Amino acid sequence: MIVQTIKASVLKFIKDEDGLTIVEYAVAGGLITLAVVTAFTTLGTAITTKLAKLAACMGATGTGQTCT
Repeated sequence: MIVQTIKASVLKFIKDEDGLTIVEYAVAGGLITLAVVTAFTTLGTAITTKLAKLAACMGATGTGQTCT
């Protein structure tokens, strides 16, 4: 009787796909997080460059330098 119960439990566990769904969501969440971090890093670098250029142009007033 106990062997049949164990066999039924093992078969139920093998057929259960809820665990797989959780793993898929975790992988998707990780990929989305990676994409967001990459986007913000790229955006942050671009903003830093623009702000540095703006600061240099503001400091260049009256020195004859042109800023574009």
